Amino acid sequence: MSRSERLFDLLEVLRRHRRPVSGRALAEEIGVSLRTLYRDIASLQAQGATIEGEAGVGYVLRPGFLLPPLMFTPEEIEALVLGSRWVAGRADGRLAEAARSALARIGAVLPPDLREEMEGSSLFIAPGAPIPADAIDAAILRKAIRTESKLLLNYSDANGAPSERVVWPFALAFFDQVRLLISWCELRDDFRSFRTDRIAMVEMMETRYPTRRADLLKQWKQVKHAQPAHEVHTAE
Repeated sequence: MSRSERLFDLLEVLRRHRRPVSGRALAEEIGVSLRTLYRDIASLQAQGATIEGEAGVGYVLRPGFLLPPLMFTPEEIEALVLGSRWVAGRADGRLAEAARSALARIGAVLPPDLREEMEGSSLFIAPGAPIPADAIDAAILRKAIRTESKLLLNYSDANGAPSERVVWPFALAFFDQVRLLISWCELRDDFRSFRTDRIAMVEMMETRYPTRRADLLKQWKQVKHAQPAHEVHTAE
C-alpha cells in the first residue's frame, strides 16, 4: 500500500468515528504500526485536516476537511486518465483541451509515487472512426444547457432537408462516432436528439425555457426507459 493510499484510508476511518478513537485501535484497523500512525496523523494535520487529540487520549476528525487531489487512489487515477483520454480524443476541441489541461493540473499536485502511476498508465482508448466535424462551436450548447436557455437552430436532417428549430437543451450525449444534443423541440412538441454535426447555425436566445433542466432530464429518462433504445437515441 502506498503512503497516499494509507493516508486516504486513515481519513476514511476517522470519518466513521464520531467520538475519539485510540491510536492503537486506528493502527490495527488500518494495519500499520503505532509509530507509522502517529506520522500519518501529523502529515494529515500539516495538510489542513483538523484532527484533534493526542497519544493515549484518542483522535477525532472535525468536519470540514475536504480531501485534496493528491489523495486519489491508484484506481481513481486510472479512471481519471482513461476518462480524460476518451474526452481528449472524442469530444469537441474545447472540451478535449480542457480534459488535457485538467489532467496536467492533477499531475502537478500529485505526490511522486502517484504521478508516476498516472504518467505510466497503460490504459488507452483505441482509435475509432473519425467523428464528423461540427460547423458550430459546441461550447454554446454547453453554456445553454448550464443556463437553461433556449436555442435557435438551423438544422438539416438525415436527408439534408433544412429546418429551423427552437429547442430547450438539457443534455449532450457522446457516442463513438457522433455527438447528440438532447432537447425539447417546440416544433415537434416532444423530445428530440440533434446531431451536432448537422447543426449549421446556433444562436442562444435571451429567453430561458420554462422547465428546470433537472425536470426535463428526469422526464426524458422516463421516456427513454419506456421505449426501445433506437427510438430514443436516433437523431432527426
